[in-house]
Amino acid sequence: MYFNFNWRSGLLLIFFVHGLVYAFLLLNKGIKKETKSDLWLSAFLFLSILFICPWMLGYAGWYNGKECMECRNFMFYMPLTHPLLMAPIIFYYIKSLLNPSFEFTKKDYWHFLPGVLYITWNIIVAVTDNLFVKGYYLMDGENDPDFQDWYIAAGLLSLLAYLLLSLRFYKQYRNFIVQELSFADNVQFEWVRNFLIACFIYFFSTLLLNLLNVFGFNIEYTTTWWYYLLFALLFYYIAIMGYAHSIDQKKKYSLDFLRYQLPLQLDNTAIQTEEAAFEIIKDAAIANPKPDAEIPEQWKTKVKEAIESKKMYQDPELTLTDLALELGTNASLLSKIINRSFGMNFNDFINLYRVESVKSKLADPANAHLTIMSLAYDAGFNSKATFNRAFKKHTGANPSEYQIK
Repeated sequence: MYFNFNWRSGLLLIFFVHGLVYAFLLLNKGIKKETKSDLWLSAFLFLSILFICPWMLGYAGWYNGKECMECRNFMFYMPLTHPLLMAPIIFYYIKSLLNPSFEFTKKDYWHFLPGVLYITWNIIVAVTDNLFVKGYYLMDGENDPDFQDWYIAAGLLSLLAYLLLSLRFYKQYRNFIVQELSFADNVQFEWVRNFLIACFIYFFSTLLLNLLNVFGFNIEYTTTWWYYLLFALLFYYIAIMGYAHSIDQKKKYSLDFLRYQLPLQLDNTAIQTEEAAFEIIKDAAIANPKPDAEIPEQWKTKVKEAIESKKMYQDPELTLTDLALELGTNASLLSKIINRSFGMNFNDFINLYRVESVKSKLADPANAHLTIMSLAYDAGFNSKATFNRAFKKHTGANPSEYQIK
């Protein structure tokens, strides 16, 4: 196969090969482990290596057609840049990574319709020109369709829209996990933040390059190569870090922010709607506007008894839904009960019990032979960093200050 090796084509070729390796590694892991996020990231990397092909192969001599006319025709007829597919893939990668229970449904296919239509049109053009007309007809043979202004503009709009959707989803996720999970620190996924930053760098660099062209700046072919090198560095970073942060979720939880529809049980009376339950809370607040009186006292007692008597806080993967099922109530309302009655979110509420458990054991001389972390793990913490952070937050001190010497 014809390929003119030089430092520009060769450097991009290195990123191409490495990106392809990571794409297959993630594909293999996604299939074997059934981790949907790995499959989405694999698709993203595959489209990324295609994206740098025009400049990698262009500098390898494929566009000029002097040594290889088949190479030139391949570049014109083969769609290599797919921003209309890449944009929704970014969104679904984040969605599947943050929500282990996410299922791709038929309605989700509509997000990929524009990208599929573009590929379909390219197939029609290639078949018409090469099999029927046997010459340039639907495609002029002078300009690569991947770089038409309308296609670039559509790709930028699509990328911006899905990046904003992804950012919104990530913010909702960060707000949600502290209300739902007692192990929120372990699933913060700061990697997603870095992934989004890398994608926004890609978006703004693409926007800047095209705005310069629109306003008449003469961006030479050699200058544009540096843009593709930047993109190659970005997706190489995403490949390495994405593979490193690919984990198997042991605890499955649903990230449906509006999923709580179970009836609330208050004493022996079933309250079938969330609005009816709020009426009770509102009436209590009118009678006594203090925060502690906003929730009926019996509910505060029920919550405390479930946590203390059964020591549910010792479960390192305890969720709000677990506690709601134990109480036979609605998880959404239980979250509001904890927030209003105890003045903290579910994550802090459970960690407070864990901290108090560690403190009491540290004060017991019978536990002097045990390490602080062994007590922390027994109390339900699942990492040293989370324990130290929670202990400092709730006590303002270090655990060693409570330890009997």
